[in-house]
Amino acid sequence: MDYKDYNDEELYMLICENEESAKEILFKKYKHVIDITIKKYAYSAKKYGLDYKELYSEALIGFTDAINNYDSTKNAGLNTFITLCVNSRLQKLFQHIKTDKSKVNNDTYSLDHVYDEFGVALSDVLSDNHKNDPLTNMLEDEKKQELEERIKKGLSGFECQVFELMINDFSYNEIAKILEKTPKQIDNTIQRLKTKVKKIIEE
Repeated sequence: MDYKDYNDEELYMLICENEESAKEILFKKYKHVIDITIKKYAYSAKKYGLDYKELYSEALIGFTDAINNYDSTKNAGLNTFITLCVNSRLQKLFQHIKTDKSKVNNDTYSLDHVYDEFGVALSDVLSDNHKNDPLTNMLEDEKKQELEERIKKGLSGFECQVFELMINDFSYNEIAKILEKTPKQIDNTIQRLKTKVKKIIEE
């Protein structure tokens, strides 16, 4: 079996039928997506002392998550969904590392200690700064998610894929490689996106 002989839908159906070789073929087809995403975190990995094997291991878990949770009825193509799942997995890895490091540094200060019953630091509770208010942050996240969903509804399938990658901090060139398009095609799509997004926000 060669991935060039099958499209994503055919490979995905074979995987759903427990055809193990289909999963290997799909991995081979989109290994470059995993490599691009790992490269994006190279600086952070060096900063926190992680090696390539650790990133690769987490990326493989993200790849498996993508295969297990992919919904072919949604706008996102399989390559985009794999990218987002791998990216999300690596983001969580670094968030976990940052949290652990921050906890070690902050637990020595009573105002910065996170009290389990509240889930926030005492300094955040006492602060007048609304940015430290967990409820405010939650509402802001909900508004952002709501806006993103509104935008996606007004986009074509391909535009939606580009938009998803953009908001996850992938560059023009990275998006082009992931979606197997030229940077010029991605640039044209992003220009259309900007016009559509502006219109949606103004409405």
